[in-house]
Amino acid sequence: MQGLHLTADLYRCRCDAAWLTDAGKLGAWCVQAVRAAGLQAVDELFHTFPATPRGPGGVTATVLLAESHVCLHTWPEQKGVTCDVYVCNFSGDHTAKARALMDVLIARFAPEWTEQRSLDRGEEQ
Repeated sequence: MQGLHLTADLYRCRCDAAWLTDAGKLGAWCVQAVRAAGLQAVDELFHTFPATPRGPGGVTATVLLAESHVCLHTWPEQKGVTCDVYVCNFSGDHTAKARALMDVLIARFAPEWTEQRSLDRGEEQ
């Protein structure tokens, strides 16, 4: 069960607002980004939350991978996004693909700054 878990919190994103509010647009792009990174999407779920008095609803976009998962959550009223990329390395080392995918995800939202973390999961064999 070895793997790599990457997270990124994105602040003051300067992307077009639709990337933070349109589940269909964001989801379709996520699936393309997964494929471009060389990972295999096996299922997906995209959801737009209803608007609140603070503004439009955010989006949760989840792509289930053969290698594990990618999940994004947006907060349009704060221009914020959280990104989660987890790959298991059971069938091969997917570390470089996961890191490349995270770089593309971050670039899409053009944040003013990010907080990123990396966690190696499981025991070394």
